[in-house]
Amino acid sequence: MRRGRGLAGAALLAAVLTACGGDGYEPAGPFRPQPEGPPPQVGPPTETPQAPGPGDPADPEADEEAGDPNVVASGLTVPTGLVVLPDGSAVVGERDSGRLLQVFPDRSPARELMTLPGIDTAGDGGLLGLALSPTFAEDGLFYAYVSTATDNRVVRFPMGGTPNPVLTGIPRGETHNGGGLVFAPDGSLFVGTGDTGDPALAQDRASLGGKVLRIDVFGRPVEGAGPVYATGHADVPALCLGGEQALFATDASATGTDELDLVTEGGDAGWPTAGAESTGPVVEFPAEEGGLGGCAVAGRTVFLGSLDGRRVHSVPLDGSGALADEPSEFLTDRYGRLRTVVLDTEGALWITTSNRDGVGTPVADDDRVLRVFPPGGASDSPL
Repeated sequence: MRRGRGLAGAALLAAVLTACGGDGYEPAGPFRPQPEGPPPQVGPPTETPQAPGPGDPADPEADEEAGDPNVVASGLTVPTGLVVLPDGSAVVGERDSGRLLQVFPDRSPARELMTLPGIDTAGDGGLLGLALSPTFAEDGLFYAYVSTATDNRVVRFPMGGTPNPVLTGIPRGETHNGGGLVFAPDGSLFVGTGDTGDPALAQDRASLGGKVLRIDVFGRPVEGAGPVYATGHADVPALCLGGEQALFATDASATGTDELDLVTEGGDAGWPTAGAESTGPVVEFPAEEGGLGGCAVAGRTVFLGSLDGRRVHSVPLDGSGALADEPSEFLTDRYGRLRTVVLDTEGALWITTSNRDGVGTPVADDDRVLRVFPPGGASDSPL
């Protein structure tokens, strides 16, 4: 097994973050930065666990003997947020524990980096999304969408440092807490939220629930009177960008079907009441194929992680962002419930399983992080 790329990736992450100045950290050991400073005001702090060792349930080498080339890490618990770093490795976050780990495409042992404090995991809350700063090479900052005991919020932090609130006061509930994060090329941040089980919030422009929001890196509205970019969503766990900044959202509907939406400024997705100005979905999936949890765009193809469907949907689009043909699927029933889907620069998809979320049926090495090339690739033509 080649170890060089994994160790080099961990060293590069430490070097990048250390170089970011006063907001960074001083490594306390080989690639194991520890939190510094007081916990942020986002709820009671949690204890930072130690790095996994042999035999630990979070030992990523549990899958090595099985030799599945798609599995790059295993033994995690509900990995939900994932970002690919410039060196080709990835940082993944666990929904319930708030742990952040670095994982490697060559299956080198995962490196525990830190634990986000103050996360409240009641219902489907927790660490729900991750994004890299648009100037990550200079500032080394990560952004996370997290649930606290009183709200959902966006925070930012240097790895090993103190998270600072960016946007607070997003409604919090037992269900439909959202979590989608994606930066646009202009540096603005899109945030997907949920209606918390109260459908009336989705079309109430005075509420941040059931929306797609648009803010700058400091949490301020990019333009207009407020951060609301689009309304009428039940639950937006994932956002993804295509060519020409086409923005897509997965929406976990309360009507029994899930949908992929093309999001436009000022648009309304029609939940709970479709009006004359509402836009229909790009595509809908029945409950047994739904539970959409993640999306990634490659050319004119959108890849969707499906929890209940236990597969990845491949959705072909035309140049306008409309459905071009019937969706296909892959990895069906092979790894269980599939959540996050992120595209890397080599055209591979990083996918997380969610079999330890209380709904799935985990096997010994769950949960896992996969890296796979989609069958047949995707169209190179931009949207």
